[in-house]
Amino acid sequence: MYSLSRQIAAIQFPPISEVKSWLTGRSFPAQRPLVDLCQAVPSYPPALSLVNYLQQAVAEPATACYSPDEGLPEVRETVADALTWQYAGQVHADQVCLTIGASQAFWLAMLCLCAPGDEVIVSLPAYFDHPMGMAAMGVTPVWAEFSAERRGLPDVDELARLMTERTRALLLVSPSNPTGAIIPPELFEQLLELARNQRIALVVDETYNAFVPGDEPPHRLFQRQDWPEHFIHIASFGKTFALTGFRAGALVGHPELIHQALKIQDSMAVCQPRITQLAVAYGCRQLADWVAAQKAQMLRRHDRFVEEFEAPGNAFELVASGGFFAWVRHPWRGLDGRSACRRLIEEASLICLPGEAFGPGQSGYLRLAFGNLADEGIGAAVERFRQLQV
Repeated sequence: MYSLSRQIAAIQFPPISEVKSWLTGRSFPAQRPLVDLCQAVPSYPPALSLVNYLQQAVAEPATACYSPDEGLPEVRETVADALTWQYAGQVHADQVCLTIGASQAFWLAMLCLCAPGDEVIVSLPAYFDHPMGMAAMGVTPVWAEFSAERRGLPDVDELARLMTERTRALLLVSPSNPTGAIIPPELFEQLLELARNQRIALVVDETYNAFVPGDEPPHRLFQRQDWPEHFIHIASFGKTFALTGFRAGALVGHPELIHQALKIQDSMAVCQPRITQLAVAYGCRQLADWVAAQKAQMLRRHDRFVEEFEAPGNAFELVASGGFFAWVRHPWRGLDGRSACRRLIEEASLICLPGEAFGPGQSGYLRLAFGNLADEGIGAAVERFRQLQV
């Protein structure tokens, strides 16, 4: 057989695929069916009006055609208007490139910012696709340590100490995947000032921004006149509109970043599919009330999950939570995260992700994606943790 890249071979296998492979050939008793806390997928379908709209749109011949690499002008304008409204700021269409999910937006940003050997500061625990992608690019992640006391929020002083002449970006996720931690607006301001002073980019994946509590914008960065000089926003609409399989993302930044990104976009994907663009545009224009209702539902689920999980008698410790996720310390001190996950499958018919999938030093933790549990299933799922023997 031909030889394969040793650089790629050294990258961890996709954690969700790995964990789900452990289920092959396994059956679960009817009285204790499998509960999937592995992958964040909304438990509810897209809005019926959106489904009806797409059924009509797919019949149009133009829907099957390419669009411009960066997306249809009217869709980019709609996305820019939606971000302007959500953040009470100012975003323009020429600052938006529509992408195949947030993952492709991340790749475009990193490839435009970094050369092999450059460094990006990544806050632990890190969304696994980010260091996996950087490893494939030859970019070095520099780890900012996780603090349970800070509930996963970054420490600006620590981030500053980690910077070197090879640092090209500071990469964060808010609400965090995997901890659910939400960076408050005041901390966002400090992070942007740090990036500005160091002349690097602050790159923030905001895939779960539709589920931040309260009515205020998640941050005020888009309100700054200089935001395009220092800030890169990675957007996703898959969770927002329950369209995860449509792979609906966007890269938002300086027009020059977008211009350079199109060189990669054209050779990687050409364009986001038109049907996805139409779905995003419809959602941004028509589904504000629907999104608000799903946000309220998800916040209730979060609160219910936290209440159930933190009730006396649970040996698993909830360290941080928010959005779709909970970051939990498992009680089996002699086990790494993968072994703990296998034990959960065997003894409780639960699947989740091991902490070490999210970076070094995280093997004592598990990521639970409670966001895909229906309301009536939360109590029963948490009870399975409570019944496990330490």
